[in-house]
Amino acid sequence: MKRFTFIAFHADRWPVREQCRLLGVSPSGYYAWRKRVPVAAAEQALPAWQVAAQRVFTAHAGRYGQRRLRAQLRREGHAVGRQRLRGWLTASGLRARCTRASSWPPRTTQADPQAVAAANKLASWPAATAPNQIWVGDITYLALATGHWAYLACWRDAFSRRVVGWHVSESLHTDLILSSQTELFYHFSTSC
Repeated sequence: MKRFTFIAFHADRWPVREQCRLLGVSPSGYYAWRKRVPVAAAEQALPAWQVAAQRVFTAHAGRYGQRRLRAQLRREGHAVGRQRLRGWLTASGLRARCTRASSWPPRTTQADPQAVAAANKLASWPAATAPNQIWVGDITYLALATGHWAYLACWRDAFSRRVVGWHVSESLHTDLILSSQTELFYHFSTSC
């Protein structure tokens, strides 16, 4: 219990000045505290920046975190510190949603500790002097707007640096590579 609240609660039993002396506060401070707006009324009226922050957070479907929310509030003319905004977000139970399915991207390589790495034969070959002499391939993942992942297998001509075959799939299976190779061979057979 706070000291001024204690004094107000016991004002009918003991003199105010005596309580102030015993509790180490000034009587003028106590009387100034009594003239202020009641705490319940002060808590009901939210500051303008909190109302604006709630509006911006809701308008952006909960995707604005503390940094973007603070930048938007500053553009609207509300000067609020980052720690105050962070504390308000925590106290309000608001947390920015992540648009991705997970914060960690999927792994495209499953390393086997006992496997022996193949030598890089491409490094010992001479550079390509014409198209369709050397093709290089890779697999990667793409973040979708739905929050899921898609996998892309791509083949590139080392000479022209053109993509000569690719395929996108929802899963990382052998069919992804075979489909991209099929497209690669189709491109090769039509270009010759």
